[in-house]
Amino acid sequence: MVYISRREAEKLCAGIFFQVGIPQKDAEDSAEILVTADARGIRSHGLARIRRYVDGIKAGFIKGGVEPRTLRETPISLVLDAQGGMGLSLSKHAMERVIAKARAQGCGVCSIRNSNHFGIAGFYAEMAARQDMIGIAMTNTAALGVPTFAREAMFGTNPIAFAVSGLGTDLFSLDMATTTVTRGTIEVAAREGASIPPGWAVGTDGRATGNPVRLLEDMLYKRGGGLLPLGGEEGGHKGYGLAVMVDILCALASGGVFGGDVRDSELTSARVCHFFMALRLDLFRDPEDFKRDLSRMLGELRSLKPAEGAERVYYAGLLEQEAEARCEKEGVPLSEEVWKTLAETARDLGVPVPGPRANPFGR
Repeated sequence: MVYISRREAEKLCAGIFFQVGIPQKDAEDSAEILVTADARGIRSHGLARIRRYVDGIKAGFIKGGVEPRTLRETPISLVLDAQGGMGLSLSKHAMERVIAKARAQGCGVCSIRNSNHFGIAGFYAEMAARQDMIGIAMTNTAALGVPTFAREAMFGTNPIAFAVSGLGTDLFSLDMATTTVTRGTIEVAAREGASIPPGWAVGTDGRATGNPVRLLEDMLYKRGGGLLPLGGEEGGHKGYGLAVMVDILCALASGGVFGGDVRDSELTSARVCHFFMALRLDLFRDPEDFKRDLSRMLGELRSLKPAEGAERVYYAGLLEQEAEARCEKEGVPLSEEVWKTLAETARDLGVPVPGPRANPFGR
């Protein structure tokens, strides 16, 4: 691994986006979201995707400087056509509008069509959580997930994020795919030459596959096979049902593309749909009382006796929060391959490349 300061990583990424036509503010917002993924240890959704974004922008699939078109709006709701804009910055701005509606009315919701990849869903849910609200974010994705009893993909990884803050720095932040793993996790395995374990995916014959490279090719060219729904062989119907729910809120609510019609190309990710929601805590009770009880709950979870062979008991978001805190001191860790691609992309565009830090662990 190589390490780079968070500020330098964001500046480098924003510089790349700006050079390929993304307005400065949108470039900075997009960079913030991508680097946050790496800072939290979510390598599948961070700077490893930079080349795919750049290729998509150059090819015109992702458009810079476009404003989303408002299709419908009420005091609490918003439906947007992203018109192919940058999914990262667009989603941040959309969640800001949702939060403003929730601040005024108690609740805000937004469904968006015709957008692009938006990074980690948890980023947007946490925006609301920091404002004494419950935050929810979802997106559909290219059809990569195989329904229960099927052998071909018909829904995306379709992540769901839910976040709410307690007292101080306490934060519950659930960010999960509705498939057992994301495509990004398969991409990491392919880059590292690793096999994938049973229960993650099936090949074109509907049986377990351990070959990440072949799986990625089969999914891209729609040959069959794909990722298994959350819950695996015994409980996959639950992840399958959640994936369809996400498609309904993201795509059907906005009039966007859903199911098997959401497809990637060799150059870029599919046009996708998003859903955001914010709920003010004082709709339910005094916010400070709510946060105090949440902190108590999280504290009780942390204090549980771990099972044999385990060191600690975690709750959703804790590991990522601790990783992000370490990055402030040590820098953002990137694999050598990701760093090489990032640096080459920057140099090709005339963006200055900072020197990475030495490994803080001396390895």
